[in-house]
Amino acid sequence: MTPRAGNVDEDLIPASAQHRYEVRKADLPLSCPMPGMYLWNSHPKVFLPIEETGEAMCPYCGAQYFMGKDG
Repeated sequence: MTPRAGNVDEDLIPASAQHRYEVRKADLPLSCPMPGMYLWNSHPKVFLPIEETGEAMCPYCGAQYFMGKDG
């Protein structure tokens, strides 16, 4: 059986568990929820424009994202 995204066997991050997330260039294009988060209790995916200012906030859950030092 092939593993599926969101299985309880996976080490995923709960969606909206934090309010501030550090991201890197490898995470672009940035979306909330991010890949690697559980989706069952999350809001619809929204892409966030972080490239210009280095910061973005999700209009659904209020999570704040910022580019890390390597980003």
